[in-house]
Amino acid sequence: MSHLTPEQFRSWLEGHEDEHFEFKEAKDRFDFEKLVKYCCALANEGGGKVILGVRDKKPRTVVGSNAFENLERTKAGLIDRLHLRIEVELFPWESNRVLIFHVPPRPIGMPIQYNGAYWMRGGEDLIPMTPDKLKRIFDESGPDFSAEICPQATIDFLEPIAIQRLRER
Repeated sequence: MSHLTPEQFRSWLEGHEDEHFEFKEAKDRFDFEKLVKYCCALANEGGGKVILGVRDKKPRTVVGSNAFENLERTKAGLIDRLHLRIEVELFPWESNRVLIFHVPPRPIGMPIQYNGAYWMRGGEDLIPMTPDKLKRIFDESGPDFSAEICPQATIDFLEPIAIQRLRER
């Protein structure tokens, strides 16, 4: 879990909402399905934070959130649906309850899907990932050429010292 300082939180409030930061007012409640989609999109974009209890329009103000009273249950639901370990932090700010969902990046070559779509940000909205973006992600884990057999190789290609070390082990 993070050790968030007031200065760092203040810099987030002053920064831009982008594919790594999502602010939601969520004063009384927030739809769990929406939370799952936002976490999915953030993971697909390299990880980030969903912050509840903050107005998303600038200048951002902290209003506090009563959403997701049982944080352990919420966290378990996110892990169950996305198969990613998403940490949830309760961050008190000027007597307001702020929730910060720390979303890790997706594994290399593996986009995250939810309800049949690989989600990403499209401006202010969440949209299914475009085919070209999906292809780029799947291509990240290309073939491992070091695991292929090289038929032209002979014993002379190996360093004698490497052979000696192998024999010693």
